[in-house]
Amino acid sequence: MGMFRGHRRKARVLFSVTDALLLTLAFQLAYWIRSRLDLKHLFYIDPQPQILLLGWSVLVWVGLGYWWEIYDRIDAASPRIVLRDAFRQCLLGSASVVLFEYMLRLDLSRFFLATFGGLTWVFLCLVRLNAPRLLGAVRGRFGVTHYVVVVGVGEPALRLARELEEAAPYGVRLKGFMGDKAGAPALREIELSARYPVYPLEELPQLLRRNVIDEIIFAVDSSRLAELEEIMLACDEEGVRTRVAVDFFPHVNSQVYLDRLGASPLLTFSATPHDEIRLLIKRATDIVLAAAWLVLLFPVMLVVALIIRLTSPGPAIFRQERCGLNGRRFVFYKFRSMCENAEAMRASLEHLSSRQLALKIPNDPRLTGVGRWLRKFSIDEWPQLWNVLKGDMSLVGPRPALPEEVEHYQRWQRRRLRMRPGLTCLWAVSGRDTVDFETWMRLDMQYIDNWSLALDWKIILRTIPQLLSGRGAH
Repeated sequence: MGMFRGHRRKARVLFSVTDALLLTLAFQLAYWIRSRLDLKHLFYIDPQPQILLLGWSVLVWVGLGYWWEIYDRIDAASPRIVLRDAFRQCLLGSASVVLFEYMLRLDLSRFFLATFGGLTWVFLCLVRLNAPRLLGAVRGRFGVTHYVVVVGVGEPALRLARELEEAAPYGVRLKGFMGDKAGAPALREIELSARYPVYPLEELPQLLRRNVIDEIIFAVDSSRLAELEEIMLACDEEGVRTRVAVDFFPHVNSQVYLDRLGASPLLTFSATPHDEIRLLIKRATDIVLAAAWLVLLFPVMLVVALIIRLTSPGPAIFRQERCGLNGRRFVFYKFRSMCENAEAMRASLEHLSSRQLALKIPNDPRLTGVGRWLRKFSIDEWPQLWNVLKGDMSLVGPRPALPEEVEHYQRWQRRRLRMRPGLTCLWAVSGRDTVDFETWMRLDMQYIDNWSLALDWKIILRTIPQLLSGRGAH
């Protein structure tokens, strides 16, 4: 089955972590069964040898999975191969546990060892035989659908499109085709396993604005690519990831790396972070921290909501549509800090804004007394932890913009949409509300260009004293 290398790497991590969890479950269950059986000899293992045995088992089983490339074919292999791979892994793994037991001079029950190996094989087979559904469930909960447009209508483009269709279980969706020449395309649509529209090449800017497009793949003759360089530059400037399915190197400033979709080599140009493993760690960190903070702050949030309801008419939670990753729309949550009809008053107060696009009014008359205090310490932003948990936002990233603001962005400013929006970013540790719009945009681009997990943590740690002191907020 065709799959981008980044998706494959995430699948390997998922399957190896799943193996470790299943091994732990099988070990504990086998220990529980043996310790409760009334056999000739009592059975007990001290905690320290238990940890060593389990750690050794996980190391060997996962190591064998990588060595034999089992994790690369689980989701596409036949049931016979899945059962065979799991049996080989368990047989050699169990033998290694016996050897490790001998080295530690333990006297383990043979019944325990056999039960551990047998349960592990059963658990691995049950999960691996349902691997496509498992990947689909994980993608649906923690991932987003990835929309792709193919430039070209020839046989290379069609071959690539078929592999994109095969990658559908991993969240990849073919959005359509674009002709590789200016003017109306000869074809209106292309039929593969489904029907796909063919767009004129000159409609690319409008297509990017009106649709969620995560990346564009150029699958045309190399002689055509030189004429398409302006289109590639436009994609690069807006931050749209592009891939080239032929041996050609256009003059763009994105990070360039080789990827594969099935057997098709793709030269990829990414103007935003693309390391799938580090982005997966970032997402996992978001989930853990957002869930923890929601649990800790929940009693305080109930009190804040009650105070808002008692001190001014209107709901405690303010909801608004914002633009997320690559322009996806989502409902954004805040504690209401303004009067109930604040949105209706927006047009009459826009002339007081200190920023070009994002409305920011010093001493905003729409703020309530409680709302002014909530804004000062950013308590009004706490409900966005739910947005982070859902995957609409991240803890660190460019702030989510209003759709009407995005409509007025310059092309280079639209690149900030190519990173999941966040609760805080570089602007938050550089003056918060005192930062002008142009500087705000430049800081977001600086964050995207220099992103790392360490930078995220640095921003989080620098944001905390800013919030506690209330500096830079108005």
